[in-house]
Amino acid sequence: MHNELTKIDLKKMQEELDYRRITLRPQLLEEVKVARGFGDLSENFEYKAAKQEKNKNESRIRYLENMIKTARVIEDHSDAGTVGLYDKVTIWLEEDQEEETWQVVTTVRQDVSHGLISKESPMGSALMGRRAGDRVCVQVNKDFSYYAVIRSIEKGSDDGSAELNRF
Repeated sequence: MHNELTKIDLKKMQEELDYRRITLRPQLLEEVKVARGFGDLSENFEYKAAKQEKNKNESRIRYLENMIKTARVIEDHSDAGTVGLYDKVTIWLEEDQEEETWQVVTTVRQDVSHGLISKESPMGSALMGRRAGDRVCVQVNKDFSYYAVIRSIEKGSDDGSAELNRF
C-alpha cells in the first residue's frame, strides 16, 4: 500500500534522488575526506559527524530508489460529490464536539501538523469514497473507534505543494 504514488510523488522523488546522487553525495564525500585529515579518527568528532551525514544520505538514496522501483502509479477517480485524493474534508467529531479540516494525500506526503492525512490512515480510509452528510466510523484499532460526520468536501488536486516526508 505504501508504494501507491501519484505521478507528482514520483517526480518529486526522482528530483530528490538526482540531487542526492549528483550534488549532495560528492559534497559529503569531500567533507569526510577533509575531516579524516584532522587527525586521530577515534577522537575526531568532525569525521564521525561527516561519516554519519554521508551514511544518512546513502540510506535516503536507497529508500528513494526502492520506492520508485516498486511504485504503483495511482490517480484520483472520485466523483464530484465523494471524497478522493487531495480533497479537503471538513468533519464534525461527535465525541469531542469540534470541527476539523483535513486534506487526504498519499502516505509519502502526509503531515498531520499541516492538516495532511494519508489515505491509508484510519481517518483517511474512513473518508475515501464517502459523501457530505455521511457519518463514518474511524476504526483506530480493534479496541477503539469513534464517529465523525462529513460536513463538506472541497475538491482538490495535487498541486505539488505538499512535500515528501523526510526521516
